[in-house]
Amino acid sequence: MPKRPFSIWLQEVRRNLNLYVIIPIIFAGMSFLSMLITYRITIYYPSRGLTPHWPLAIWGAVLVLFTYVSGLLVVKFLIDPVKRFLSQTRRLGVVHQIDVTGEGGAGDDIPGFTSLFEQVSELLSKVEARQMFPEIIGQSNSMLVVLNRILKVAPTDATVLVTGETGTGKELVARSIHRHSHRSSKPFVALNCAAIPAGLIESELFGHEKGAFTGAHTRKMGKFETASGGTLFMDEIGDMPMETQAKLLRALEEQQIERLGSEKPVTVDVRIIAATNRDLDERVKDGRFRQDLFFRLNVFSIQLPPLRARLEDIPLLANHFLTTMPDSSDKRILPSSHRLLMAHDWPGNVRELKNAIESAAVLTADEIAPGHLPGFLISGVGEKLEGGAQNAQGRELRDDDADELSLDDQVRAFEKGLIVEALTESRGVQVKAAARLGIKERSLWHRIKKHQIDAAEFKRSG
Repeated sequence: MPKRPFSIWLQEVRRNLNLYVIIPIIFAGMSFLSMLITYRITIYYPSRGLTPHWPLAIWGAVLVLFTYVSGLLVVKFLIDPVKRFLSQTRRLGVVHQIDVTGEGGAGDDIPGFTSLFEQVSELLSKVEARQMFPEIIGQSNSMLVVLNRILKVAPTDATVLVTGETGTGKELVARSIHRHSHRSSKPFVALNCAAIPAGLIESELFGHEKGAFTGAHTRKMGKFETASGGTLFMDEIGDMPMETQAKLLRALEEQQIERLGSEKPVTVDVRIIAATNRDLDERVKDGRFRQDLFFRLNVFSIQLPPLRARLEDIPLLANHFLTTMPDSSDKRILPSSHRLLMAHDWPGNVRELKNAIESAAVLTADEIAPGHLPGFLISGVGEKLEGGAQNAQGRELRDDDADELSLDDQVRAFEKGLIVEALTESRGVQVKAAARLGIKERSLWHRIKKHQIDAAEFKRSG
């Protein structure tokens, strides 16, 4: 085996060195050199009958000056670029530096640097999620958890169970998983199990032969065959009849199906993503869902949060729905309307919000005011206020009131809503948002950090 030239070996060694090695070696060498020179001075002068006091003093002064200059160079070439980066990112509105005037004193940069890197790290994770899932609108922590789980499971062939209330976007998540999988070039087939009569669902899933039943005039491929090589999304799986569940379980385990009216098995290669708004655990206990099928489907679960659990996403979603409507590019939602939207519980979640925005946009040519929003939003807020007043007068609380937010939680939610509204109106510019709220920019940054709000998202949504 031929030997490598020394120059190539040296380049590889130099490439592997980094600051963690170079800087300690330099300073260790400086310390060793200073000790050596000091030792030589203390030996040289006494050997000739001279006192080493002045040479040692001069050498000490030179050593202090040299160390000071070295420290300045380290700051110049290592710390200054970080300071410039901090200044640029703050000027661009990407991050916000903490004004350090506390215990560390003015000019203490370490807390600022720590805050900077934490913000940049968090921002990059959110940017990655937004770039990979542009169709999923949301910057709340609960939605970031969902996006991260999608990223983890998408490259695999694992069966996924997506749960969540009606209108939370379960099919959107399923399509995102498919698009980021190695099956993305193959079909994505969706089937709503609750929308198909019990007598036809087997035909929809597995297909049928000609003459298999009355009305079967031709052979028909089922969803399993249509989706072969790709992904089959089965929505509302909790409403599937028990007799169909047994055949579905067999198809999942054997990767084979049989068309109705045929005994010839057909091999399929399908990834299953199931979704439901039901509590499958309870349905298993009640005997309405097979336990073995539940275990087979629940390989990897994704729980979608309801809209009322991610209030900061409501202005983003509302603006998104408005801008995607035809002839609505010049329309805007007033802050008072945003407050009304955030005060509603949204039992229909994102789907209900979209319908409300579309309905309001029809009634106005420019600004969506509270009067343009559906009446149930205003009446709902009135009922909440009336109920709160009755409870304050000593009305006995119902059992389901135990789950209501405490006063501190309501105050925090109200404060967060005001900040989100100000950031929406200022399009993420924190200086303007702070002015709208009547607080200092530093105070706004602390509150944004406390509520874990991503101000950059509002700039992009504007």
